[in-house]
Amino acid sequence: MDGNDAVEALSVPEATILDACGDPPLPEMGVIEQVWDTDPIPSDEVRERAAGAAETLPLDSVPEGGEIALGVGSRGIANLPEIVAGVVDALSEAGYEPFVFPAMGSHGGATGEGQREMLNELGVTEEAIGCEIRSSMEVVEVGRTPERDVPVVADANAAAADGIVPINRVKPHTDFDGVVESGLSKMLVIGMGKQRGAKIAHEWAVDWSFRKMIPEITEQLLSELPVVGGVAIVEDQHDDTSILEGVPPSGFLDREAELLETAYEIMPKIPFEEVDVAVFDRQGKDVSGQGLDTNVIGRRPFAINEPEPESPRIKRIYVRGLTETTHGNAMGVGSADVIHEDIVAELDAPTTLINALTASTIRGVRLPPVVETDRAGLVAALSTIGVVDTDTVRVLRAPDTMRLHRLHASPALVEEARSREDLRVVAEPSPIAFEDGAFAAGYGEDHD
Repeated sequence: MDGNDAVEALSVPEATILDACGDPPLPEMGVIEQVWDTDPIPSDEVRERAAGAAETLPLDSVPEGGEIALGVGSRGIANLPEIVAGVVDALSEAGYEPFVFPAMGSHGGATGEGQREMLNELGVTEEAIGCEIRSSMEVVEVGRTPERDVPVVADANAAAADGIVPINRVKPHTDFDGVVESGLSKMLVIGMGKQRGAKIAHEWAVDWSFRKMIPEITEQLLSELPVVGGVAIVEDQHDDTSILEGVPPSGFLDREAELLETAYEIMPKIPFEEVDVAVFDRQGKDVSGQGLDTNVIGRRPFAINEPEPESPRIKRIYVRGLTETTHGNAMGVGSADVIHEDIVAELDAPTTLINALTASTIRGVRLPPVVETDRAGLVAALSTIGVVDTDTVRVLRAPDTMRLHRLHASPALVEEARSREDLRVVAEPSPIAFEDGAFAAGYGEDHD
């Protein structure tokens, strides 16, 4: 069965949905905007600031002219090529030989060439950053955990270097809550472990939670490998670079935990505790590791031994498509209640399943009901939440779970926004416009 056959077999036509649900009236939608106070690093200063962060690292243990392996690979990081280039600048000027290795677990199809291509798509090329990229899936075992005897592995190129410096964004993780979540430590444990290390970690997380595993294995890696520090990135609500900081090995847990608290405080969120229907235009690995950020949607239905976030409480989620740069990886699509047929058409089943198998979260790639059009998706979602009053129903539409500045909102949410200092009404509610069943309206911003 090819892609077109799959879409035809799974997608329910709009007419069928409307016949089943009675073609109910839909709420009007206005546009609201979140008011955020941000202080990003100017784009023309990012490279210099990254170099300054690298200059603070304790490099005395690295011999003159020694090789320093830079771990890079997380998607969705703003200014990533400039940040990596800045670190390369600083280390090169100090007399060292930096090189980049992909620290991204099983991503890129779990192949060395695939991971190099992913770096290329992130703008991290040898020409852009000024140093060599060494991409291989080969790992070496550097030890075993004391109590559970779990093998600890690391990228062979990194392990052979004179120093290791991961470069990563510190942010809330989608699968677990802990003292440290996504950031430098996780990049060491899972990203640097390549496909084998990622698989080991996710398998053991079933009985040994990530919140306990990552700190313990991080400490072991710090003692066994020449990790000389890391460059931590924190982004603001607009996903602009807000903090660039060199973190010594001694700060991988303590300082990283402090930066995580800051990241939680300034991460973009849905500005309402209760939502009846949330519509997201797209999901993807460049938006979140789970496609839809679980911290934003308040759902974590396939996490390993972890409770769901307390809020927001969303009754139904409809997702319209995949991002281009996710390359068909629909990891996390199981968080949605209804999806558009475009997701099925774009879905790369092998890539998606490999990701799910590595992460031990196969429930995350279960396909929800598939609809032909946006009108059908919205009607299907609204028809399953009880009696709907178009004046009071709480419907929200956003580009994705990362871009939450401007939102389409139903009249009830627009009225609530009028009384709040953190929200501003941009456009009054008006009837939803469809073109061939698809939403016609954008947001009036670059992320339309």
